[in-house]
Amino acid sequence: MAQYQASARAHTNIALIKYWGKKDQQLILPMNGSLSLTLDKFYTDTSVSYDKNLTQDEFYLNGAQKEDPKVMHFMDIVRQNTGFDSHAVIKSTNHVPTAAGLASSASAYAALALAATAAANKKFDRQKLSRIARRGSGSATRSIFGGFAEWLEGTDDQSSYAQPLEYENDWDIRMIAIVIDDQPKKVSSRQGMQTVVATSPFYSEWIKSAKTDLKNIKTALASQDFKHFGEIAESNALKMHALNLSAQPHFNYFAPASIIAMNIIEEIRELGYPCYYTMDAGPNVKVICKNADLSVILRQLQNHFPADHLLVAAPGPGAQLLD
Repeated sequence: MAQYQASARAHTNIALIKYWGKKDQQLILPMNGSLSLTLDKFYTDTSVSYDKNLTQDEFYLNGAQKEDPKVMHFMDIVRQNTGFDSHAVIKSTNHVPTAAGLASSASAYAALALAATAAANKKFDRQKLSRIARRGSGSATRSIFGGFAEWLEGTDDQSSYAQPLEYENDWDIRMIAIVIDDQPKKVSSRQGMQTVVATSPFYSEWIKSAKTDLKNIKTALASQDFKHFGEIAESNALKMHALNLSAQPHFNYFAPASIIAMNIIEEIRELGYPCYYTMDAGPNVKVICKNADLSVILRQLQNHFPADHLLVAAPGPGAQLLD
């Protein structure tokens, strides 16, 4: 019989300034800072029930039991932080395609960090939760927070965490996820990053460029310059994917329809509707736009993609406990 239990929900985030490479594999410290937008459309619900009679953790994903060493290792990190030594039954439901470049690991580990610590009767502040979530998935450090969040690069476990970014603007921002393929990707984010850091001749320039992009996109947010904001996000994504093409062996996350989607967004922009794209480690393209232009952009996209492959998201909340 479980002694301690808690459930939590966390939403995915989409990085607008990308994290692509670690300087510490164990602590998951990034090579550069990043900035993201947490979305309301995609999320993970996770419950953790500690049971002193268990001899190891049990993990269920979408109703099926899984053997996942990463989850087991993460639970050991939670136990180190809470001082609570029981094993647990973990039940997680992804309301987002898994491993398809839609940030399922971000919502998964943010939800697990909150549920597992709360079930151990620990109420950590958001900064510490962000640091713990980072140990499961780098991007999870940002999903602890709603809206825009910045992940501070840091130099050690204590200094690398996310923080919310509060900006006054009237953008009423939306993101359209064009689902090209929701199947797991062939090259994992972790594997891809390691290959790029080790072999891309352009990696040192990426670090410099990403730091400049982060500074500039924050300026665009502060000055409510949506055009500059979108241009920086789009450019940063393309630079990240260029790294993959320059690696040895080279790889990419594009599908033919990904290129088509990017071209369509550029054509819509030429019609006078400000919209910009970004892509993470997967073929799905995300479109950044204002709610005022959403219906027009959707109509244009529906000429090329099925309506049920166009998922609209607004800014979402931070991780929260469920009753």
